[in-house]
Order: sequence, then C-alpha cells, then structure tokens
Amino acid sequence: MASAPSASLGTHLEVDPSVLVDLDVDSYDSSSAFVSSTQSLSSSVDQYFFENGRRYHSYYGTEKNHMPTDEKEQDRLDMHHEIMLQMLEGKLHLAPIGDSPQRILDIGTGTGIWAVDCADTYPSAEVIGTDLSPIQPSWVPPNLKFEVDDMTQEWSYKPDSFDFIHARNLSQCIDHWDELLSQIYLCTKPGGWAEVAELEAKIHTDDNTMAPKFEKWMNSVAEACARINRPTWTAAMARELLQKAGFVDVHVETRKQPFGPWPKDERMKKIGAMVMFTADAGAEGYGLALFTRVLNMSAEESMTICKGASADIKNKNYHVWSPFHVAYGRKPTNTADKV
Repeated sequence: MASAPSASLGTHLEVDPSVLVDLDVDSYDSSSAFVSSTQSLSSSVDQYFFENGRRYHSYYGTEKNHMPTDEKEQDRLDMHHEIMLQMLEGKLHLAPIGDSPQRILDIGTGTGIWAVDCADTYPSAEVIGTDLSPIQPSWVPPNLKFEVDDMTQEWSYKPDSFDFIHARNLSQCIDHWDELLSQIYLCTKPGGWAEVAELEAKIHTDDNTMAPKFEKWMNSVAEACARINRPTWTAAMARELLQKAGFVDVHVETRKQPFGPWPKDERMKKIGAMVMFTADAGAEGYGLALFTRVLNMSAEESMTICKGASADIKNKNYHVWSPFHVAYGRKPTNTADKV
C-alpha cells in the first residue's frame, strides 16, 4: 500500500546525491560510495513441515505463524534485530523501565537475540523469552531462560509479575490484539511497562520514486493479513489498543525504515543496506505462505512477486520506506492513577 506519509514523521528522508548519478544504472553494485560505506556489513515440540522449499512451524498449528523457521529465516531475524536496534539508535526499547528491573518477558522471541541482549543489559532481571518454536541458542546469560509457548492462549504467569513485557514483529501472527494486550496488562506489575514494536505494511516515497513490484508485494501481504484478521499495525491502532487494555502514559513513536542504502544520512544508509541484504529472504519469508495459503496463488506466481519485490529493493532508482511504530504504556499503580 502506498499513501501520503504522516506529517508527524517530520522531514523527508534526503537521498544521497551519489545515488542519483547515472540513473540508467539501477544496481548499487557499481556505486563506489555505497561499497565504501557498507563493506563492513556483510522432540514433539520440534514439529515442522516443509513447503515451497522452506521449513514452517506446525506443533501449535500451521496457521499460527506463516513465517518460516529454518536457518535462512533465523539469519534474517538476527539481521532484522540489528536493523530495529539501529532504528532506535542502539536502544533495545523506548519504555522508561529504569536501571534495575526484576522480571522481563519477551513474547515471540524468535531466535532470542533481543532477550539475550536484554539479559546482558539488565543483570538484575530474570528474563524469559517465549516462542512457538525452540530455535533459540542453548548458551545464554544465566539470568535468561526460553520457553516454548503460544502467547495467544491463556497465560500461565501470575498476575502483576513482570516489570516489563516486550513484543516485536508479531502482527502477522496475532488475530486478536485486544485479547493479547489484556493478558499483557494482567501480568504487568502496577507501575510496570509494556512495549509493542511493529513495522507497518505500507510503503512511502518522499521523491516520487515508488517501487511498483515492491508495492504489489506489500499490497498482497496486507490483503492476505486482512483476510485472516491480522491487519497491519498503525500508530493510531497501537495507541487505541494500549489505552483500551488499561495502560496509561501511552506513547507512540514512529521512525522511517528505508529499503536500500539510498539515504544521505549515514545511519539511515546503514539501515537501508541491511534491509537490502535481507530482501530475498524477507520477501519470501513474509510472502510465500500468505500468498499460496491465503490468496490461493500458485507457488510460481508467489515466487515471481517475491523476486520482483526484492529486485525493486535492490534498485537504486527507487527510494521507499515504511513506518516503524513503537508503542509503550504504563500499568497504573492504583485506581486513582488511571486516566
């Protein structure tokens, strides 16, 4: 989906002038400016099934997560963690949880890389990471443990038991955000915080260089998710859901995630480069299962759309970005604290 960018996102992302040199060439490979600036980037529960050459989760049901769980996807998830870390200027989260939280929960932890970094950052805390699939490392900080669990089912954690509950990149898995956030609210301590970070399934351009094949892919992903009641996350939706769950002091911050190393700003250029490096795996990971299972496309048509999207991301003449929303709120300490 393409639409006019929100005014709250501030100034336009400025394109690096070197990217605009020789528009007849669409590849970043021949751009010395890009090369010089990015050369450093380079049991029963273990039930899976294979589809279109990718491995998917099946223990809790094949419909729970349309994303693959294989090594290719795990590598992409680890790179995606670095991308989102850079989006937040090196911060693991934006919620003001203090220097010594006692218990932290990361739901949908994936490879567990955020939880590992969190446990290292907060040695005072017991950190728990949960996921549908046991794809996390065995060597972890002593204050971290991983659990296989379905966050959409009733939680077994005690009420008021976590200082901070974190969720990231889950919108393609959640049918009922209100139910999930109700459980998050229940298990957050009074005065504790919850944070949800999601990339919106829309692309924008500040200089009218829309990527048509990538736009088609994004529209198809959004359509498929809407059909299975998993609509794309927006800033307004994030604020409304957190407030409806009972959280106060709700904040929503939106950042721009560029696709490709076209921005002039060095930090944004690095982010865009990492996104480009994961373009093939990302297009397939998000698209293949949704397109074939939900939109009833053939594997061949689905792969064509995915390849077109990744080709557009690698085309230096297209300068597009998506909104990355980080929403966080505090659980009131008492009835008078509620707003």
